[in-house]
Amino acid sequence: MPFSMNGLVCTLAVLILWRAEELTEACSCAPVHPQQAFCNADVVIRAKVVGEQELDAGNDIYGNPIKRIQYDIKQIKMFKGPSRDIEAVLTAPVSAVCGVTLDTSGKKEYLISGKAESGGRMHVTLCDYIMLWDNMSPTQKKSLTQRYQMGCECKIVRCPTLPCEISAPEECLWTDLIIEKQVYGRQANHYACVRRADSSCSWYRGIAPPKKEFLDAEDP
Repeated sequence: MPFSMNGLVCTLAVLILWRAEELTEACSCAPVHPQQAFCNADVVIRAKVVGEQELDAGNDIYGNPIKRIQYDIKQIKMFKGPSRDIEAVLTAPVSAVCGVTLDTSGKKEYLISGKAESGGRMHVTLCDYIMLWDNMSPTQKKSLTQRYQMGCECKIVRCPTLPCEISAPEECLWTDLIIEKQVYGRQANHYACVRRADSSCSWYRGIAPPKKEFLDAEDP
């Protein structure tokens, strides 16, 4: 049977490109408001990372070994999750497959949201909301125990281009990206989308910025 080295090289190149595209697509994450991340997560904790180890998680469909990174943590507070403390956070080993890199010195505190796993562990990806505690606004910290849960029946709709508007009374329009040219702007840092008595939803302001026309309520 004729053998073509050029054909083999071409096939390998296509496979490599396909795998690269697959990895890129696998870690494509749409921006989420911190409240939406809270509502979507199984677990939301405040914690320090005190250790790191690589785990063998079996093989993929091609026979290649699968590795996971386990971060050993010291939980400071649980805002949402199981009855027992979270002792470890699992993630992929590299960012190409949505792996998260955390500081293991034990000196930095994080807000970590993700999916629950057995044995006091949780799994996180780059698509989950993970933030240094000191970088969070006072309103965000307060909302973890008071506001966000009240708005989990609401829907936060991201505005990608102008004009944009809500299509239902239970929606709040998230305009940080289009107005402030940043994902985490005024609404992400200082507001929560909360259900009213009439079952509609609207933005409520915490304790930080001045009023804006598109925001209609604030804490007393």
